[in-house]
Amino acid sequence: MGIETFEYDNKIARQFGIATVFWGIVGMSVGVWAAFQLFIPELNFGIGYTTFGRIRPIHTNAVIFAFVGNGIFMGVYYSLQRLCKARMYNDTLSKIHFWGWQLIIVAAVLTLASGYSVSKEYAELEWPIDIAITIIWVIFGWNMFGTIIKRRERHMYVAIWFYIATFITVALLHVVNSIELPVSFLKSYPIYAGVQDALVQWWYGHNAVAFFLTTPYLGLMYYYLPKAANRPIFSYRLSIVHFWSLIFIYIWAGPHHLLYTSLPDWAQSLGTVFSLMLLAPSWGGMLNGLLTLRGAWDRVRDDPVLKFMVVAITAYGMATFEGPLLAIKSVNAISHYTDWTIAHVHVGTLGWNGFLTFGVLYWIFPRLYNTKLYSKKMAEYHFWIGFLGIAGYVLPLYFAGITQSLMWKQFTPEGFLQYPNFLETVLQIIPMYIIRAISGTLYLLGATLGAYNLYKTAKMGSAIDNEPAEAPALERKIKPDTAHPYKHRILERKPVIFLVLVLVAVAIGGAIEIIPTFLIKSNVPTISSVKPYTPLELEGRDVYVAEGCYNCHSQMIRPFRSEIERYGEFSKSGEFVYDHPFQWGSKRTGPDLHRIGGKYPDAWHYNHMINPTLMSPGSIMPPYPWLANDRVDAEVTPSKIRVMQTLGVPYPEGFDKLAVEDMNQQANKIVTGLKEAGIEIDSQSKLVALIAYLQRMGTDIKPKTDTGEVEEDK
Repeated sequence: MGIETFEYDNKIARQFGIATVFWGIVGMSVGVWAAFQLFIPELNFGIGYTTFGRIRPIHTNAVIFAFVGNGIFMGVYYSLQRLCKARMYNDTLSKIHFWGWQLIIVAAVLTLASGYSVSKEYAELEWPIDIAITIIWVIFGWNMFGTIIKRRERHMYVAIWFYIATFITVALLHVVNSIELPVSFLKSYPIYAGVQDALVQWWYGHNAVAFFLTTPYLGLMYYYLPKAANRPIFSYRLSIVHFWSLIFIYIWAGPHHLLYTSLPDWAQSLGTVFSLMLLAPSWGGMLNGLLTLRGAWDRVRDDPVLKFMVVAITAYGMATFEGPLLAIKSVNAISHYTDWTIAHVHVGTLGWNGFLTFGVLYWIFPRLYNTKLYSKKMAEYHFWIGFLGIAGYVLPLYFAGITQSLMWKQFTPEGFLQYPNFLETVLQIIPMYIIRAISGTLYLLGATLGAYNLYKTAKMGSAIDNEPAEAPALERKIKPDTAHPYKHRILERKPVIFLVLVLVAVAIGGAIEIIPTFLIKSNVPTISSVKPYTPLELEGRDVYVAEGCYNCHSQMIRPFRSEIERYGEFSKSGEFVYDHPFQWGSKRTGPDLHRIGGKYPDAWHYNHMINPTLMSPGSIMPPYPWLANDRVDAEVTPSKIRVMQTLGVPYPEGFDKLAVEDMNQQANKIVTGLKEAGIEIDSQSKLVALIAYLQRMGTDIKPKTDTGEVEEDK
């Protein structure tokens, strides 16, 4: 058997590593900024580009797709070459992938800050960027599979299984969830509406966590933890069970984000059942990681790399225990729409993703630069500062979440809400927001210290772009390994078949949950009184979406006595059939708005948007004075109507030609009413459109007085 010489491409791993550090600092800085805005809204400096509603999705996208995304690619490009004993398939594809991904991130920051958003969490980016993501992701997969095909190591190690699952599932999730009809270059509407849109979004949203924030990082754990500990993975058998059970079960769990909403009960129940089942494979992976360190725990005390990795894996175990817990309906009734969910998410992102990324960075940088880590002590400081940051971040939010929920649900002995004013419940948790912001700053400080340590490490060493290596050529004809006790070894030789089986495993759950919701009419009963939005209301809804109002306000009243008493009649699935996209939200920093229509006069809404504290003393909502001056682009309105007609919204034929006239008539009525209240405003103002939308919200149904039920078309 001949020995072949070749070179590993370290440059691409190094580039992604540097990008990981850079975008990590950027994403965390924006997160800290957003955290401080929750109790000092003036920190947006009165600029529309920097309000909480706009920078919050910048933070989530920067941390998930820029920091974690680049971390994934760094880890994959370094480990895949060594696991396959082959250079990456094509250096040009690697370069296109790197620079394309960075351009996508920059485009995301610019468009989100400018208010161009689809408003679907973790999928806010508009259609041209979605297409770019698809192209770059395919290039990544092409390069990865080309490398796997030309490998010199016959059996694919477990880390590669997780890389394959990541590629194929993220591609499936992104394409299905991001199907939109363009209105203009940076404006589109999702093809799904209401209940269907909510289901598809959280099928995507939960599994973006599963297959972008979890499976690739499990692949990194399976490679870098044994390397750092210098020990083999604990159990090959457990790896097999962990992988296949995880990818099959995970995809079903999305509906647990929609418990007690208008989603059909059967879909909610499936989400709960599979979420509870998910605990077993998740903890199987955690235990496989931690038990790899058996006999090496004395090294953890002295090795900062292992410290980061151990806490990361422990945080993964905590988050994957809490996830199924929150999928239990009785627990979800307390946690949903509160800061408990935010705490849960950050156990995973700060602990699992953040700390594992730092551990891999500290391990990989000295090898990329052929040197030693600049300062082991500085890495220790980073660990402890970051650890305190995590604890100080999540613990106050757990208290805040439980406090919120209990206050929302509290009744007096006479049967009235104890805290009818939503703002009372917000002001009660401001001290916890302050602690969260300070702790987030601590975590950022630790990351900055780590970035400096890595910079000094790079300065000490010399980058090795092409690392020499050698390995025996792969023999194409070989007898099956019949002596091996696990037949799974046979599958590990066949990457294409492996990919197909992964696709089948992840597609089953999504298909069973999503397809019936679209095909069976009884899942979303129509309501005859629900009509399409007027052109002005549609424009106002687009303003609501652009300003990121969904980040703080829900539009989903659950069938709880406390919510019905506070907000009004609970939400029905048929009310959302024209909502492209849905706006149910996932966190209430402000009250639910689904029944806000008609509750206050137009002048109240005007004053509330110009100066929230004038109408709600103590409010932490920022003012939006620029909306009074910014004008609706009426030239685009007919195109919006035509796209909505294509999506099945029953506007009359030719209505697009009448849309602007209809919009002006409704706007003039609002302007006239505001003038009587002493308020002068242009009828083309975005604020007028927003007022029209707010006054329409939740007014399509009139509950029957005898039963409280709503007439539905069968």
